[in-house]
Amino acid sequence: MPKKDIKVPNIGEFKDVEVIEIIVKKGQEIKKNDPLITIESDKSSVEIPSLHNGIVTELNLNVGDKVSEGDKILEIELKDNQVETQLKTEEIKTIKKENTKEKKIEIKKEVRSKNVIVKDFSKKTAASPKVRKFARELGVDISKVEGSERLGRVTESDVKSFVANKPEINSEKEFKKNETIELEYPHSEFGKTEIKDIPRVKRLSSKYLMNSWTNIPHVTNHDEADITELEEFRTSLTDIYTGEKKKITPLAFIIKALTASLKKFPNFNSSIDEIDKGKMTLKKYYHIGIAVDTKHGLMVPKLRNADNKNISLIGNELKKLSDQCRNLKIDKKELFGGSMTITSLGGIGGSFFTPIINYPEVAILGVGKSQKKQIFIDGKFITRTMLPLSLSYDHRIIDGAEAARFNNDLKDNLGKNFAYKLAV
Repeated sequence: MPKKDIKVPNIGEFKDVEVIEIIVKKGQEIKKNDPLITIESDKSSVEIPSLHNGIVTELNLNVGDKVSEGDKILEIELKDNQVETQLKTEEIKTIKKENTKEKKIEIKKEVRSKNVIVKDFSKKTAASPKVRKFARELGVDISKVEGSERLGRVTESDVKSFVANKPEINSEKEFKKNETIELEYPHSEFGKTEIKDIPRVKRLSSKYLMNSWTNIPHVTNHDEADITELEEFRTSLTDIYTGEKKKITPLAFIIKALTASLKKFPNFNSSIDEIDKGKMTLKKYYHIGIAVDTKHGLMVPKLRNADNKNISLIGNELKKLSDQCRNLKIDKKELFGGSMTITSLGGIGGSFFTPIINYPEVAILGVGKSQKKQIFIDGKFITRTMLPLSLSYDHRIIDGAEAARFNNDLKDNLGKNFAYKLAV
């Protein structure tokens, strides 16, 4: 059967534009007016249709290629009864007449610009290049988003709403489906490799992390707390019986300070797992999650009733929980039912980062390594010990102003004179 090259037609002002989607594949049967590829410029996106019926025998483009008028898209094998040059004039007229009747409604819905089909709203989702790019970055299939504009056109707000209301990932099967990416080349193509099993803890936590990052609109507030007096007080603590210095980590003080802020800002001690019903759960308990780094992966046990425990007791429980996690002796239930989580990199290094919220909580506090800095106070520079804080919060229930106030209160709780109150 005869073959024919399908090339990029006259696309007007478009030149050297990027191919953002290959709609057909080799061996696929296509019909006239079926879309082949989608190209995108700074102003709009355009689908290039086929002018013939046939079977795709060769693809000449890849996503990311730049094309202009006359560039070859693909090659098709024409069907004998579809080669117009071999048909009689009367047969051509008959076919055109039948096609006109069959596609009368479809043609009315097509938007044409300079002989190029821009969009068929009966089949394809309408959206600007900027919105399509935004959806791709979030991993959203834009064809599943319901548009709120005229003719179902999708806006950036529609994409955000779709993400916010996307059902929770409940199965490992669905998680793997969303995460699988087909590689162009195997890793071994470029050198020696080794296949190792992913630790079980990381495999189990991966779907929860993916669910949290996909469904929760994260915002992170970065700030620093002056803990100069707190550190002086902490390092001066001694045992009243032995006279030896107490080894209490800064984390124990941070837990106590965070608990005090949670009491003042109850929205941070909540969950909105019933957001579709317009309900939120305010927790009357204060169970602080602590991210523990183990050789098996990250585990987050809960330090229960932190509001009723003094610094010494919190320090002892932290050590006990950490040991249980590292030895895999922790009860599964102790990893659930938290108010808010603290993840600290102070013992390793680093300053600011963006911690992922531990669902179904609505906020998480990231703590960096404290550093001595020159701070300008009362007209002069003074050496102070500063602690980096990274507060990630769920923007559906907490706004930026509330997060800033929460951080300010937390800094006050970690600041001058408050350390003595925390020790009680």
